[in-house]
Amino acid sequence: MRIRQVTWLPRQGWEVSSTSDDLNGAAFVLYFFGPGLEDLPSRHAELGAQFPGAVLVGCSTGGEIIGDEVFDDSLVASAVQFDRTGIHVAKVEIEGDGSREVGRRLGAEFAQEDLRALFVLSDGTGINGSELIRGLQDTLGSGITITGGLAGDGADFRITHVGAGDLPQPGRVAAIGFYGDAVIVGHGSYGGWQPFGPERRITRAVDNVLHGLDNEPALDLYKRYLGDQADGLPGTALLFPLRVTRPDGGEVVRTVVGTDDATSTMVFAGDVPEGSTAQLMRATFEKLIDGAGEAAGQAAVPEGIHLAILVSCIGRKLVLGQRVAEEVESAQDVLGPDARTIGFYSYGEISPQAQTGACELHNQTMTITTIGEK
Repeated sequence: MRIRQVTWLPRQGWEVSSTSDDLNGAAFVLYFFGPGLEDLPSRHAELGAQFPGAVLVGCSTGGEIIGDEVFDDSLVASAVQFDRTGIHVAKVEIEGDGSREVGRRLGAEFAQEDLRALFVLSDGTGINGSELIRGLQDTLGSGITITGGLAGDGADFRITHVGAGDLPQPGRVAAIGFYGDAVIVGHGSYGGWQPFGPERRITRAVDNVLHGLDNEPALDLYKRYLGDQADGLPGTALLFPLRVTRPDGGEVVRTVVGTDDATSTMVFAGDVPEGSTAQLMRATFEKLIDGAGEAAGQAAVPEGIHLAILVSCIGRKLVLGQRVAEEVESAQDVLGPDARTIGFYSYGEISPQAQTGACELHNQTMTITTIGEK
């Protein structure tokens, strides 16, 4: 396995971040870019010219990660060449379908024989990530490791873009499939947020739209908690996610990605099932930074050079502020010098649960996917 990483920065242009000198034909290039990137079509063409024949797969972000650094409005990329691992890249347009059906259609693009893992990049505002995962599993079964994330748009929640072999577009979901016995895929996820305040019961919800908490309009109640910060919704909701405890005892963290004042409802990136309890959460710098190291510790790190893909929530970036690079450094320290790290700040993270192994849509979490070869 060989990896070459490049970065485009404003006023600096292209530079090589790390390289395997003998890379001579990448199978794919994974890239992430900020919504304010200068002249995306030109950057995309320049990236393709550096790695002729490789499939370019990427998305817009809330911040870009390369090595142990975090950038805004840059483009970061990792070109990957395998020795014994096959890949297949596919994309589908949402086209008004329900999220579960989108997942089924995307899953149908992948031959199941020898498929070991799927890395998914999805539109970040027009999808229910929980249903997307269910749709993929409807087609592929539950034995395939699925990781990835929802594209970002800074902290604006307006429009996100995904590309797979073409210029990134809104309203799209794409994935890279990894085939064969030689590939090694590990994963880890951890939050670091702490609940506070009273638990409320979700008394009315439809999929990822929350209508009522304790029989009160959900948005009205949430605004009372936020006080003056309610004027900045949905962006300020990133600082106060909800811990959702389902009736079966499973727990996930959910972040608001949209609100509707007319109906007093809140839209989340994943399901908020009726009958669950919800509780506000907050975080400290130290808890979030330590959480990134915990996620890295869970990921099964292959021996030798390998790719480490960090997908962290935009809410963590907003809380950490100028200290945001510290969570990436925390993960990098655990991953070690053979890890070639790339990633982005997202609107939702896709990874198996550390406790149960079941794939979930997470929010406010650092998730890490490691990919190597035997």
